Amino acid sequence: EIIPVTGVQTCALPISATALSARREITDKALVRSFSYINGKWCAAESNETFSVTDPGTGAFLGEVAALSAAESVRAVDVAQAAFASWSGLLPQERSVILRRWFDLLIEHKEDLARIMVLEQGKPLSEARGEISYAASFIEFYAEEAKRPNIEGVTSHLHRAEVEVWLEPVGVAALITPWNFPCAMLTRKAAAALAVGCTVVAHPSGETPYSALALAELAERAGIPAGVFNVVTGRAATIVEPWTKDTRVRVLSFTGSTEIGRLLYRQSADTVKKLVMELGGHAPVIVFKGADMETAVNETIKAKFATSGQDCLGANRIFVERTVYGEFCEKFTAATKALTIGVGMDDCDIGPLMNEKAVQKQEEHVADALAKGAKLACGGARHDLGPLFYQPTVLVDVPDDALILRDETFGPVAAILPFDTEGEVVARANDTEYGLVAYLHTNDPRRIYRVSRALQFGMVAVNRTQVTGAPIPFGGTKQSGLGREGARLGMEEFTEIKYVCRDWA
Repeated sequence: EIIPVTGVQTCALPISATALSARREITDKALVRSFSYINGKWCAAESNETFSVTDPGTGAFLGEVAALSAAESVRAVDVAQAAFASWSGLLPQERSVILRRWFDLLIEHKEDLARIMVLEQGKPLSEARGEISYAASFIEFYAEEAKRPNIEGVTSHLHRAEVEVWLEPVGVAALITPWNFPCAMLTRKAAAALAVGCTVVAHPSGETPYSALALAELAERAGIPAGVFNVVTGRAATIVEPWTKDTRVRVLSFTGSTEIGRLLYRQSADTVKKLVMELGGHAPVIVFKGADMETAVNETIKAKFATSGQDCLGANRIFVERTVYGEFCEKFTAATKALTIGVGMDDCDIGPLMNEKAVQKQEEHVADALAKGAKLACGGARHDLGPLFYQPTVLVDVPDDALILRDETFGPVAAILPFDTEGEVVARANDTEYGLVAYLHTNDPRRIYRVSRALQFGMVAVNRTQVTGAPIPFGGTKQSGLGREGARLGMEEFTEIKYVCRDWA
């Protein structure tokens, strides 16, 4: 394989001892793959074209990965279509056993998978370990759900007739996954699709392909048959556009920006695909007086700065009732200043951003807010650790016309602003095209129900941050997406409903 996992690499920046050690300490070298995985084989591009992957924390070159052509992308659909009949024809219990093996292998190789993720994505090591557990949980959940009955009896409306409703796999599922959660977003989609009997063609982000390819290696070891689970690397437009036009691809599941989601929506229109889309977020945090201040501050720190702020669930607008506004701002700023910054292998709180474009967005949002009257409480500039590090930043008294209150920041910049009444803050929170998640802090039980119902978001977290997991239906409203992932609903996105009416005379 091309990616170097031993020896000293040429770096744009000094590497800490722990980061350098990480390259040497990937124990199962076969997990590090630089070719696409199609029909049970590792495939270089026929043209031998590749693309480079670098460590965002150090600038270190990690390796070259195969960049396949559009024709090779179509070939992946060919083999997935050919494998569909046999895979969907297995007993659900047989698919369950294979998925369970895949889960066991992820847990067994958790440390190696986490290290691969840190090297290509940059997130802190403890967060990467947590993501592997999270990714594995979807496989475990859908291994169990695969065995559940999928035929529903319906009371007949006709004489001498039996009525049934069947859920059947749609066919080939195309999965497009992002760089911020390179393992969990793939398993959340793939495990649901595979459990119900679909076959998969997956395209990981070109910035974090190694995690997806490691999952393919473990899928093969688990016994997922050739052609059932395929990972195709290369330029996104080259790989994905043929899938949107291919009638054999019956469902497309995408996690990423709303802008790209709209593009895929348009491209998929002619083939009338089922679409599952988890798109942008613009999460509000609402802190009412009477809320536990320590909890509100600590949970909002989590909601803002997890994955260095590069999370669609990240808190983007923090509304605090005016009577406790000063106290919250002071404590939140102090907690932000205490966050540690470093490369992921040093297991800090804040790692690098993914690319230069992401850093420029932080600079743009901060400059715009300050120009319009916001005050800088801390941070506000790049960190001297390197070009992709940005200081954890707090802006207070942010005006409503600031760009940061309209556009997802996707980085470690927090915007705080006061409010006076419940009706006012709900209207301001809802004033967005996005509707993924909202965070609410209050100890008033009536307000909890009243505000939770009034917020136009697919998920509401009350007095906490962590709400996601395999058993819950993850997804948003408005332009934050279509459909749901996780739970039984997530599996049903990869099925079609068939109604059977049978005469028993």
